[in-house]
Amino acid sequence: MSIRERLDSLSRGELAGLIVVIVAALLGAGLWYTRSLPRPVDIVAPPGGTSPAVAADPSSSMTSPSPVAIIVDVAGWVRRPGVYEFATGDRVIDAVNRAGGARKGADLTPLNLAAPLADGTQIVVPKPGATVPASGGTTSVGSSTALININTASETELETLPDVGPVTAAAIIDYRTQNGPFTAVDDLIDVSGIGPATLEQIRPFVTL
Repeated sequence: MSIRERLDSLSRGELAGLIVVIVAALLGAGLWYTRSLPRPVDIVAPPGGTSPAVAADPSSSMTSPSPVAIIVDVAGWVRRPGVYEFATGDRVIDAVNRAGGARKGADLTPLNLAAPLADGTQIVVPKPGATVPASGGTTSVGSSTALININTASETELETLPDVGPVTAAAIIDYRTQNGPFTAVDDLIDVSGIGPATLEQIRPFVTL
């Protein structure tokens, strides 16, 4: 007997029961298939708000070090003396260049131009003919001890002072010729071409 003949021989009640059994079997198979499928894994962030995947990555927990500023006073026989900011790894030569470079005739021999800069130090570039005392630091050199007498110095000698060119040097000589010897270094402020800033640059290198 074929399947069709068997179905035809069933009563309505039996046929309905068979349909229920088939539907139940299909639903059961569908439910089993659904549960057998892989489920996505939810990653729950810990109390700190960082996911485990991020916390487990060593590179993500490392922070780049902030650059450390180095403050150095560049003084002496340079074109633009002053206090400058540098980065770790900068050298003495970088400080001299930042200050406009050494002036004509500067003696760079006492300086270790390759030495790394240290925070809070002073670099003094000696002027021509200056005697530099020994210094314990690798980036600092003592100031000059050979001072220029503004009452007796020639125009050429005066031109070796910071920010003093031929015109200003001639003005210094004209002033002392007309007014007599300087009685104080501060009197240089009365010379044409010398302002407060220039006076402060000159002061460490002159005497009476």
